[in-house]
This record gives sequence, structure tokens and C-alpha cells, in this order.
Amino acid sequence: MSKPVVAIVGRPNVGKSTLFNVLAGSTISIVKDTPGVTRDRIYADATWLDKSFTIIDTGGIEPESKDIILSQMREQAQIAIDTADVIVFVTDVHQGLVDSDAKVADMLRRSGKPVVLAVNKVDSVQKFMMDVYEFYNLGIGEPLAVSAANRLGLGDLLDEIVKGFPEGSDMEEEDDVPKIAVVGKPNVGKSSLINKLLGEDRVIVSDIAGTTRDAIDTKVKWNGKEYIFIDTAGLRRKGKVKEDIERYSVIRTVTAVERANIVVIMIDATEGVTEQDAKIAGIAHERGKGVIIAVNKWDAIEKNDKTIYRHTERIRQVLSYMPYAELVFISAKTGLRIQRMFDTIDTVIENQTLRIQTGVLNEILTEAVMMQQPPSDKGRRLKIFYMTQVSVRPPTFVIFVNDKELMHFSYTRYIENKIREAFGFAGTPLKFIIRERGEKD
Repeated sequence: MSKPVVAIVGRPNVGKSTLFNVLAGSTISIVKDTPGVTRDRIYADATWLDKSFTIIDTGGIEPESKDIILSQMREQAQIAIDTADVIVFVTDVHQGLVDSDAKVADMLRRSGKPVVLAVNKVDSVQKFMMDVYEFYNLGIGEPLAVSAANRLGLGDLLDEIVKGFPEGSDMEEEDDVPKIAVVGKPNVGKSSLINKLLGEDRVIVSDIAGTTRDAIDTKVKWNGKEYIFIDTAGLRRKGKVKEDIERYSVIRTVTAVERANIVVIMIDATEGVTEQDAKIAGIAHERGKGVIIAVNKWDAIEKNDKTIYRHTERIRQVLSYMPYAELVFISAKTGLRIQRMFDTIDTVIENQTLRIQTGVLNEILTEAVMMQQPPSDKGRRLKIFYMTQVSVRPPTFVIFVNDKELMHFSYTRYIENKIREAFGFAGTPLKFIIRERGEKD
């Protein structure tokens, strides 16, 4: 099963981002400059009592007029309703109950999703408790007094959140059928690809950016093998779509990638790779998924003998943090190289579950250390004792050393390259855990 998704909604300045950061266990609004991942991150993984889940902050632009406040709040609430298992509705005890709170609460109540009502900025329960009771008028259950800034009341809040998770959400899925999430910007051809694989127009396709509301699971049989494709196309809405499409696509991508074994990142060949493509790819990279970059609409490109080379070079440059990703140039419309894409999916699945014996790994490690000495600092040299593989999806290795501080990331990358030279591991990231042990252990 995928991790449950918890969405935080509320008016501007009620403390959504503060609560998000505290629940995530760190200040994530400004994060380290990881390539391909937006600095204004709106999702994070969290754990409470043995339950793991993904938190999404639906905070957006701070509007100027009350009418826009309400429309923005409605859009935030709709995103939460569409994607979350549990919704945390944040209000502000200092501002009290306002009209837009009541209207959004009504919308959330009708959704049928579990809603946890958090009354924030309650720095003193004795002083503010009567004001907290006012929020019973919203009709969405008991208001929980919290102070995100002072970390008060968070245990009770988290207890209520995990109560709303679907049954069995912490159980591993037994299904052996590979799951492939098709992600990318709206209107890049994700639904067209699914339809081509099915040979029928099962997923609605149009030229309007984002015409699918729900992530659709489609079972596809290809050359006798079964696959489940998760289509994450954009948003279908009656009337005009006035949505922050980039934010919405990131939220949808996180929830779909969480469920997948392989992620196919679709890029529009006519546009080339963009910053938003890099952000979406970063989500799959962070979560250790197998990655295939499918350059779609290849039939619409004028070509010469250098066209593929130029496109490949540009993609590798923008997505330099994931050199392992496999590239295929396809056309969802004509079916060009679809067979090649399935061959690549099969290869990546094999690589994700590949296990290397400890003895063989340490032969590679010994040779690598002989060819390039480990780094040293202030007269103390890094010693690497041995390495072993501990898990798959992604392949994860533990390296035992005398001092973790001496294990520079560049030397870890060097060892990774040596492992890839020997075993390939195309399409899958490799994870390394550095552990210290004494030289006499």
C-alpha cells in the first residue's frame, strides 16, 4: 500500500507552514539546494507511532481581497479533497471564527473525508480555551487546541490524524504486478500514452492542459506480461480552471510516485526539458524509484543526424543529479518505440531488485580503494572496512568505515560509479548508508 496522505488547509497566516514544518520534523520551507527539487517544498514524509505518511502543505498565494481569499481557500480545499486521506483544517484562535472558515468547513464536511480541526496559536490553554470552543460551530468535530510555534498539543493532533488512515495502509502490498507511474507536466501526452497501450480511448484526452481529475490505474498486458500504469494527468473541472497547476501536479506526482515501482517522466520533445520537468523528476529521485525519461512527440520534431544527441545532452545537463535514468524517444500518438519503452521498463525492474553478494562487492571495493586512495583530513585517513547490500528497491548498501566525517560524498560517488561499471544498475538510483565501527571491532 502507498503511504497515507495528510493535507493541511487553511487561510493565509494561520500557521499552516509552521505546523507543516513541525510535523515534518524540520524546517522544510527553505531546504538545502538539492538539484531538481523545488526549494519551496510542499510535501514531506513523517512518522507517528509506527505510522508513516506524507504531509502536503496546500498553502498558496496570499490574496488581496476577501473574494479571492474565499476562491483560493476553495481551491486549496478541493486539492485536499481530491488527493488526501486525512485533511487537517488549520484555523487561528486570535482571528477567531470567520465567514470563509465556515464555508470551507461545509465543503470539507460534504467531502466525506476525515477532517481534523486544529485551532492554532493557542499558547495558553487556560487563556484561550473559551475561544477554542467557538470553533465547534463549524460542525466538523472537536477543535484541537495547538500551538505549532511552541509545539503544544501536537501529540493529540497526530493521534487524531492517524485514526483517520484507511485500514491496511501500513501493510505491504502483495501484488507482484509492476506499477508504473506516468508523470510530467499537464498536456505532455500522458493519457495519450495510456490510450495507445490499451488500444482504446479509455482515458479522456483533450488539448486542454489537465483534463483528468483522478489518478487512474490501468492494467496493460504487453507481450504476455502484465503492468499497472498510473496516469497522473492534470485536473478536470467544470467551468474555468484557475488553479496553480504546477502545485497541483507536484501534489499529484508525490502521491502517484509513492505507489509506483517505476516512474516514467514524460517530456515534450517540442518544448525540451524544463525546470518543472526537473522538479517532477526530483520527486522520483528522492524516493528512490526506477526512472525512465520518455521524450514524447518525437514524430513532431524535424531531425538530422545530431538531433537525438542534442536532446540527450540537454536532458542529461538539466537532470545531472540522475545520470542513471534511462532515455527513450517515443510518440504516444503513432506508437513509435513503445516496444523499446517496455523493454526498458523490464530492464529497470530487474536492476531495482538485483542483489550483489558481499564477497563480490568487497572485491570491487578493494580494487576501487587501490586505484584511488580514500580521503584524509588533518592527518587522519578514511579506512573502509567492508560493504554489504541490505535491501532492494532501490538497491541499498551499507559501508563500514572508521570515521563517517571523512567519507566525503565525492568518494561515495566514486564507489557508486565503480559498482555501476561492474553491474550497470541502469534506471535505478543506488542508496548508500555510512556506518562507523572501531578498528578493533
